Amino acid sequence: MTNASSTIVFSLSGFNAIVSYRVTLFSLTLLCYCVILSVNMSLILTIILDRNLHEPMYICVCTLCINELYGTSGFYPKFVSDIMSDIHVISYAGCLLQVFVIYSYAATDFSILALMAYDRYVAICRPLEYHSVMSVEKTAMFVSLSWFVPFCCMVMVVSLTSTLKLCGSNIQKLYCENWSIVKLACSTTIANNIVGLISISFYCGHVLFIVYSYVWLVKSALKSTEGRRKFMQTCVPHLLCLLNLITALLFDTMYSRYGSASVPQSLRNFMAIQFLMIPPILNPVIYGLILTKIRYRMTALFMAACQSFKLMCKL
Repeated sequence: MTNASSTIVFSLSGFNAIVSYRVTLFSLTLLCYCVILSVNMSLILTIILDRNLHEPMYICVCTLCINELYGTSGFYPKFVSDIMSDIHVISYAGCLLQVFVIYSYAATDFSILALMAYDRYVAICRPLEYHSVMSVEKTAMFVSLSWFVPFCCMVMVVSLTSTLKLCGSNIQKLYCENWSIVKLACSTTIANNIVGLISISFYCGHVLFIVYSYVWLVKSALKSTEGRRKFMQTCVPHLLCLLNLITALLFDTMYSRYGSASVPQSLRNFMAIQFLMIPPILNPVIYGLILTKIRYRMTALFMAACQSFKLMCKL
């Protein structure tokens, strides 16, 4: 295989370690994906159907859940089908598409969390300006940018990867990852490395922005009881989601670039997919349990559904 165009398929060797327990893994993975779909769809529908939740913070939560569904759709359907298959391959075009979806999902998560940090900063530190700064029009623009910018970044990353000359077709993971493809290159990867470092630095800047916002939030919250209450109720779930995402991505990124081959394949597999398992489940659960308005509305909808089910059973 001398260049990218001659590489028809990639083999995913990460599946070699799961052959002996693939039935169990298939069941757990299918259950996990069903839970992800259920909890995220529940939160999305709750926010969309209740006009009282049509506020910037809840719109951001809804956008975050939509992004979880988008990102996991690039992994789980293919992964579930591959678990029970004896052949674990993916087409060249399919591999690049999977890279784009998974990477843009992770980048968009950071963008949305940065937007949510800014929203909380304005709400707590500049409450009199909140409705003008976070108007419906501006919120729509910010949400659009939180999708548009990551998509543009990932188009650049994937486009550069597609131009590489490859000398191999074996990816030692359960899914396609950009760095795994770049390591197969037999041509120069300087441009890929530079763009990759710029992208990582750009999203590290998002984290620094969030930290900066929270320094001001904490200072403002300590000044009054109301500020502390608002901080605990609306900012704590945001911080938990951010920590959840950073920890999961840090494991995957550090192992992909610096991991040792002596680490068992099963552990490597878990480290590689945890950011596609844990954040999509925990994020909507955290917001659904901690944010009072959402919790009350979801409880009311659940009770109404139970009542309707009882009436149907009587009929």
